[in-house]
Amino acid sequence: MQVAAVRRFNRFYTRRVGALRAGLLGSPYPLPEARLLYELGHRGRGTAAGLGRELDLDAGYLSRLIQSLKRRGLVLARRSAEDARASVLSLSAKGRKAFALLDSRSREEVAAMLGALPVPDQGRLVHAMQTVEALLTRQRPEPRVSLRPHRPGDMGWVVQAHGELYAREYGWDERFEGLVAGIVEKFVANLDPQRERCWIAELDGERVGSVFVVRASDSVAKLRLLLLDPRARGRGLGKRLVQECTAFTRARGYRRLALWTQSNLAAARAIYKACGFEIKKREKHASFGVKLTGEYWALVL
Repeated sequence: MQVAAVRRFNRFYTRRVGALRAGLLGSPYPLPEARLLYELGHRGRGTAAGLGRELDLDAGYLSRLIQSLKRRGLVLARRSAEDARASVLSLSAKGRKAFALLDSRSREEVAAMLGALPVPDQGRLVHAMQTVEALLTRQRPEPRVSLRPHRPGDMGWVVQAHGELYAREYGWDERFEGLVAGIVEKFVANLDPQRERCWIAELDGERVGSVFVVRASDSVAKLRLLLLDPRARGRGLGKRLVQECTAFTRARGYRRLALWTQSNLAAARAIYKACGFEIKKREKHASFGVKLTGEYWALVL
């Protein structure tokens, strides 16, 4: 089953990138010759032995490729100063033109392929390719962490993610999800982009966090709906989200940033404390089906 799936993907992708065409990217060069031109174009120069290792080509087959490109005036060879037995290969002026054509057409084709996908799917595709490369080379790429403004589809995710996470980790019932939905609805309906903002955190292109700044009055803003998926914890991302809120509110002329949290949310409370917030009031309640102690925190800006 797994072998068949890999072979099926290989057939699909080689067709998709045109590797089976007589000439790659509409050029007169089949894939093996194009690979050699690419490698010399990027390297500038190299020996046959080094190119063979890089491209994983048989020495005899590589020699025939090089001779063919030399006969057509695309590749030049000169004796190595370090090793008289070896030749240093480079592209001729004609070869550099061929490489430039292949390189530009490759960029255009990849850009067109990505451009046909929605932006979130572009990120998923690139991440999947990086995963394949990392697994087959036994390397683990650094996760890509980013913050961005909200866009269509994010608000529904914020509501769902809050409902699921707080039910799973703290046993809160659907009334909490309803509260979040109300906050989100009010934010969308009354958004003032100059004084309010939502940030969505992504890890390798997938949503893993959120935070909102909403206007309470001309001088007071509220930090709301801070969320971080367990997969993204331990990277300082929660603190980064809160710092974005404080920087934004200061820049917009607010004098105080307030928030409401619960005494059992230890990780969030630690972030608020580290960012300079102080507890102003506590009150017991059972709004979400469990007994809680609500806390009101504020930061003087």
